[in-house]
Amino acid sequence: MEFDFLSPVGHEIIQFVNGLSTQHLGSKVAFHTDNDFPDIEKIKIAIIGVLENRSAENFLDKEINLVSLRKELYGLFPGNWQSSIADLGDIIAGNSVDDTYFAVQKVASKLIKKGIIPIIIGGSQDLTYPLYRAYDNQEQMVNLVSIDSKFDIGKQEEGISTKSYLSKIILDEPNNLFNFSNIGYQTYYNSQEEIDLIEKLYFDAYRLGEISNNIELAEPTFRDADIVSIDLNAVMSSYSGNFIKFTPNGFDGKEICSLSRYSGISDKVSSFGIFNHNDTSEESVLIAQIIWYFIEGVNYRSNEYPFGTKENYLKYIVPLETEELIFYKSNKTGRWWIEINYFVGKHNKLKKNTLLPCSQEEYLAACNNEIPERWWKAQRKNNI
Repeated sequence: MEFDFLSPVGHEIIQFVNGLSTQHLGSKVAFHTDNDFPDIEKIKIAIIGVLENRSAENFLDKEINLVSLRKELYGLFPGNWQSSIADLGDIIAGNSVDDTYFAVQKVASKLIKKGIIPIIIGGSQDLTYPLYRAYDNQEQMVNLVSIDSKFDIGKQEEGISTKSYLSKIILDEPNNLFNFSNIGYQTYYNSQEEIDLIEKLYFDAYRLGEISNNIELAEPTFRDADIVSIDLNAVMSSYSGNFIKFTPNGFDGKEICSLSRYSGISDKVSSFGIFNHNDTSEESVLIAQIIWYFIEGVNYRSNEYPFGTKENYLKYIVPLETEELIFYKSNKTGRWWIEINYFVGKHNKLKKNTLLPCSQEEYLAACNNEIPERWWKAQRKNNI
């Protein structure tokens, strides 16, 4: 059974939670203990630690400890939430890194298939790869969003690591990746060759400055994501408390929590990972709040995707010189979509995905005879 890979939450956490008031988050979470395993059929969100960091860029042979993180998280107060939450414990590092990948893939796949959102914490970011592989049996193409200062493409001969996992996702069969989006890359951390490759593959990349100047620019990207992977090194050290690897520039605490909430509020996001935790108590405080905002977002999902009916949307037709663009605006949330005409026979898994999230600014640009870059890339990708 897939859940046999999970070890129970430690006694120290259980004792801590037992000492909390009934109003704290920890008192509203079901825990995997030595004597009990939560009823999966009653869970919407599952928290899982993965104690694997052997593929980290600067691997230090020390055990990952998520005790501080869990105490920070469960000591918070929840919002007006309806979604049931469980802490399923930890996946302990296997005899090899591949063994850990296998366990993560099996556990995540089982949860996703049941409509449960796994929140993966701890470990190095190469764990995004088995999280992606968890969709192999879901019969769908996958959109991955990474909040990261680097693209993590690396070179094929390097093998998989926290700085090269994306190349394995792009190249390995079965290839279920439809789109990759990076939020917050910093140019000086990425070679021109990598930047050109992202453009050549019609992937999306937003520089740190773009998002910091207008955080709402990222929202449509998350609305179309299946997996969201956060590299904590994308947060500047003065906010994360991580001075093991000093990061002078990056997102601040408010921005990373806003991006996390966008992830949660997306109707489509079905798995969420926070990686490269450097095991400092200061960083644990930030991670706890990132998770809190993701769960907050999940509880405020509007269930607009996929469209059940278009009656609750206003339709806008924008005639251009060579194209006729069709936009939809939700009467409920004010969010926008643009229609994409996929070739049904080319990617039969995509035949129903004809609406792409976009922003009002992109609609206004189209009214000025400017084709939205998001639409253009999606059409070109369909022709590859």
